[in-house]
Amino acid sequence: MSRLSRDLIAGRVWTIAAGMTPRTASAALLPLDEARVRLTAGIVPVATRKVPVWEAVGAVCAEDVLAQADLPGMRVAARDGYAVDFIRMAGASPYAPVLLAQEPAWIEAGEPLPPGADTVLPPEALEAVSGRSQIVADAPEGDGTRAPGGELRRGALVVRAGRRITELSALALAAAGHGDVVVRAPRIALLATGPEGPARAVSHMLAKILTRAGAASADVASVPDDSATIGEALSSAAADAVFMVGGTGFGRTDLSAAALTRAGTLAAHGIALRPCETAGFGEVGGRPVLMLPGRPEAALAACLGLGRPLLDALSGAEPAPLSRAPLLRKISSVIGLSEIVFVRRVSDGLEPLGSAELPLHRLLQVDEAVLVPPDREGYPEGMPVSWMPL
Repeated sequence: MSRLSRDLIAGRVWTIAAGMTPRTASAALLPLDEARVRLTAGIVPVATRKVPVWEAVGAVCAEDVLAQADLPGMRVAARDGYAVDFIRMAGASPYAPVLLAQEPAWIEAGEPLPPGADTVLPPEALEAVSGRSQIVADAPEGDGTRAPGGELRRGALVVRAGRRITELSALALAAAGHGDVVVRAPRIALLATGPEGPARAVSHMLAKILTRAGAASADVASVPDDSATIGEALSSAAADAVFMVGGTGFGRTDLSAAALTRAGTLAAHGIALRPCETAGFGEVGGRPVLMLPGRPEAALAACLGLGRPLLDALSGAEPAPLSRAPLLRKISSVIGLSEIVFVRRVSDGLEPLGSAELPLHRLLQVDEAVLVPPDREGYPEGMPVSWMPL
């Protein structure tokens, strides 16, 4: 039995349960920190699967991956040039050139050094005078080369379990000879409720964001404003989690909460997170369901504040370190509510763009987001703050 189901039985559910009166818009909102704990409590990371390295970018590595051998296995050239013995050319200069009986071997970057060579000189270090070669510049021993294990040592940790695989870590895995890697990548289903158009477009945006954040797939389906039909779609979704977009408010056609109650359990409806206060969550058939508002800025905020933590829990991901940058203008917020403020990244810091009811022409400028905790009234201009990537 999941944690949400146990809470329902014990009467520790924040809002609607079977037979109870639905909450009103003025009811207390669930604090964001508590919402995250309840949403992810009891979540078991999805099963692992092996995928080709370059298909794994964005997914979470499921096990530590070690280099199986030294890379390179022998000393190789790190640049194009002449392979020489350091001792024979030490001290060479234009005023004291080292004459050679024959021109040294030319070598290309990445090639093994020939026997007796330990250094690679650049082309300009060699001159021809009267048909004879001479070295006119020396170099430190081993210069222009990569020693055995200089790229990766055997047994070195390439990617740690719980870390998201980036393009650079995929490069290291491929260089270390790993054709496949074991990952955890949840399947997410997005249900766009209501009239064809707005919620569906927002769902496609979220699908791209979730796929980039490590979801194996994020399929979008549209369902009409009918609680029975929405409930059937929730029950039949072939996914590890369902994100329901739209219909989370308190209007006559907002049926997401009623549909979730009908199909499974509604654990919370109303989160103290601006601009997505009408978000909520629950479960159907042991599968977590997240309700996101249909407005673009509210859906994006709910995805960042709740969707990302849920995806990380399903992926077994470690918390990602946050970057910091100074604010170019102050951020004002309301005590008691967490708030996601969208920002634009510029050369000298972060420019706040707004939070609630952000028009599309300003949303287009957004690069990152800043989370203001509920115990702060905001941040002053010039203060370095942590930001979340979209």
